[in-house]
Amino acid sequence: MGRKIFVGTSIVLTLMMIAAIFFSLPYYVSKPGKAKKLAPIIQVENREEGKGSFMLTTVRMGRANIYSYMESKLFDYVELYPLEEILHETETQEDYNARQLHMMAGSKLNAIEVAYKKAGYPVEYKYKGVYVVQVMPDMPAEGKLLSGDRIIKVDGKRFNSSEGFIEYVAKKHAGNTLELTIKRNDKTKIVQISVQPFKGDPKKVGIGISLVDDKDIIVDPKVTVKTDEIGGPSAGLMFSLEIYDQLMEEDFTRGYKIAGTGTIDSEGTVGPIGGIDQKIVAADKAGAEIFFAPNEKGSKDSNYNLAVKTAREIDSKIKIVPVDVMDDAIKYLDKLPMK
Repeated sequence: MGRKIFVGTSIVLTLMMIAAIFFSLPYYVSKPGKAKKLAPIIQVENREEGKGSFMLTTVRMGRANIYSYMESKLFDYVELYPLEEILHETETQEDYNARQLHMMAGSKLNAIEVAYKKAGYPVEYKYKGVYVVQVMPDMPAEGKLLSGDRIIKVDGKRFNSSEGFIEYVAKKHAGNTLELTIKRNDKTKIVQISVQPFKGDPKKVGIGISLVDDKDIIVDPKVTVKTDEIGGPSAGLMFSLEIYDQLMEEDFTRGYKIAGTGTIDSEGTVGPIGGIDQKIVAADKAGAEIFFAPNEKGSKDSNYNLAVKTAREIDSKIKIVPVDVMDDAIKYLDKLPMK
């Protein structure tokens, strides 16, 4: 009898442990990810990588279960976030993933444009439409459009940018109907959506979506950026540095392991990101010697200051370098002696 009770108890405990893995809590948990060399991810045609390496840094984020919740309470640099801080209202995990991938796509385009222009190469764009990044709740587009939909035409008209789309819709009156030609899962369909005033600004009308441009960048030599499994815009700065390094004859790595983070816009301005303390931990584990961090114009609570604080806490020897624009990083690298 005792053996049966023991076996039965063991089975119950095993099932409970398995259930704890798959039972999701209303939180997201993030932790240090990895520092990845960019040369295998980015390749400019007929160019070679430098002696050192540029690295992007990542944060691992996912829905919390009982184990990851406990981990956030027990270990440093493991952060817990309420569900509503990560997912927008009515947004699903699939919507969130699509939003992250579209932000990454925009980040790649900006990085390519900035790097090629800095290196003195011409840049052109081929516009294909606009992508839906997010659908707002209680607005006309809800239930008719999804994150990831490509809007090809509006009332039979094509637009070269999301700004053109927004300007066209803004001229409509509440109650007017738009005919949108969209592409979803490689299938084209037409949807009718009326416009209505925004709750926060009744003088403006719209259908309740946020957009990004769907466009291809045309450069020579060609560049390939493989980011199938990476989302978000935070690798923009490091993308631009790797591309620029490959375009130029000079080796800007100088033989060092160089990590960093920060968004980048088409003008080369570097923006702040989340989880920089976790990225410092990841860079330190990967043996990075230099880390570029968004300076936010010297703000007291800047990414740069948090990065310096984290490096000190973990007793890291990484040199943290503040950057506001891509040129700040290039000027720093110009002064580095060859290792």
